[in-house]
Amino acid sequence: MLTFIVFALFTSLVLNIILKKVQLPTIIGYIITGTVIAYVFGIHSAVNNHDLQEVAEFGVVFLMFTIGLEFSISHLKKMKNEVFLTGSLQIVLTALTVYLLAYYLFGIEQQISFILSLAIALSSTAIVLKTFNETGEINKRYGQRSLGILIMQDIAVIPILLVIGFLSSSNSDIGSLLIRMLISAVVLLTLLWLIGKYLLEPFFDEIIKTNSDELFVGTILFLAIGASYFAHVLGFSYSLGAFIAGTLIAETKYKHQAEADLIPFRDLLLGVFFITVGMQIRFDIIFEYIHIVVMLLAAIMVLKFLIVFAVTSFSESKRVSIKTALSLVQVGEFSLALLELARSSGLVGPPYGQVMIATIVLSMILTPIILKNLSMITDFIARKDEEKEFHVESMNVKDHTVILGFGEFGRNIAKSLRDSGQIYVAVDNNIETYQRARKDKEPIVFGNATSKEILKSINISHAKNIIVAIDNPKKLYNVCEILKRYVDTHKIIVKIHTSAGKEAIRELGIKKIVIENELASNSVSELIMPSFANS
Repeated sequence: MLTFIVFALFTSLVLNIILKKVQLPTIIGYIITGTVIAYVFGIHSAVNNHDLQEVAEFGVVFLMFTIGLEFSISHLKKMKNEVFLTGSLQIVLTALTVYLLAYYLFGIEQQISFILSLAIALSSTAIVLKTFNETGEINKRYGQRSLGILIMQDIAVIPILLVIGFLSSSNSDIGSLLIRMLISAVVLLTLLWLIGKYLLEPFFDEIIKTNSDELFVGTILFLAIGASYFAHVLGFSYSLGAFIAGTLIAETKYKHQAEADLIPFRDLLLGVFFITVGMQIRFDIIFEYIHIVVMLLAAIMVLKFLIVFAVTSFSESKRVSIKTALSLVQVGEFSLALLELARSSGLVGPPYGQVMIATIVLSMILTPIILKNLSMITDFIARKDEEKEFHVESMNVKDHTVILGFGEFGRNIAKSLRDSGQIYVAVDNNIETYQRARKDKEPIVFGNATSKEILKSINISHAKNIIVAIDNPKKLYNVCEILKRYVDTHKIIVKIHTSAGKEAIRELGIKKIVIENELASNSVSELIMPSFANS
């Protein structure tokens, strides 16, 4: 065992030194290390080594714990659309499409088609979030979109594993399984919430009073591993428990220190995880079925790209949707565990299982390269003139009016401003609206009004008035919340459709709210008169 560890450390160090010189991520080095180890020591499936598998899985546990530290409960509430709506749509559409193609087009057995469809629907939490954390892209819009979908995929692992358990046991009652899962979820969330709300901060206060760094680190490790184990006992994934624990600590003042202390453990164990991924590569299987593996890999990545792009493009700009889709084209680590469980239960035969494992691992190897070149690939797919408008240089304007949303209301405001000789800039992420406005020579920027870069580019902090004319109520609320960080609320004028959303906007401290239905009795131009702006 000691020889194994020394050889693994030496191989990974040498490979990563070489890869860093050619600007490739360390993840690839760890995967190649696993492949080398598998052939040197004759170990061709890490998932059959239960101890090694559990150690590797805790790399993902610490990753999800640190991600949870970045996203408090209040933050998660704001991400409910990304997690539950977009994430669920992606899983259902991907699984359904794969199932229909496998069963009806290729004639694969129904049960195997179903299991393969569930495996392919999942992406790699470990690779995507590790890379985005290192590059800071986790805070960008496509990073947030990817995170939301990945969280939903982690949640979906629970019912997926239950379904496989039900399929492998003809005596199981699916009704009792679902009831048990629901009860377990309530127990897990309730207990962790109570601990987080009433016990966590006082407990940390006592630990800090000891002035012991070791005790603080030990406490963090205990909470991360304890929550993971508790979730596992109740039938959930380790990583989901860790993520919930992280979100609870994020509500305390110790979140930054906790993250700093955990990073070495996370990165080390993630390295072990990627080594175990590499250990599952079987070159004999790849060479024997190389034509199938290559075609399957290409088909899966194209299919997942199209589905993720489709479910995100309704509420995001084209570039954000493309980058989100590119980030999630791979098949993930939980899929490997899912296939191993199905194989051990006799649900998936050797040819299908081995071909899928080879395809999954290759997709994971390609992912860091794709993530590293997201902008370049997006440039190739999207129109370059669109990119230039999205990344406009900061405007040297002051005392201007910003119009967020260039629909009918926004255009009426623009006309009033133009007629009175005032300076204004509009922002919209609908490409047809943008192109029509550019054709009319309007000063408009293509982009998402929630983007920090877009707001800075239009010199939002020096604007005289900001008029929010966005039709989507949820997006309108998010935009108003973000605007508060850059401008005083007295500068913000919000247009809403009905009085139903008025109170929610007022809670943000914004007093200037115009209901569209009441505009008939008021001139639109009155909204931008100095008397209104200074009231």
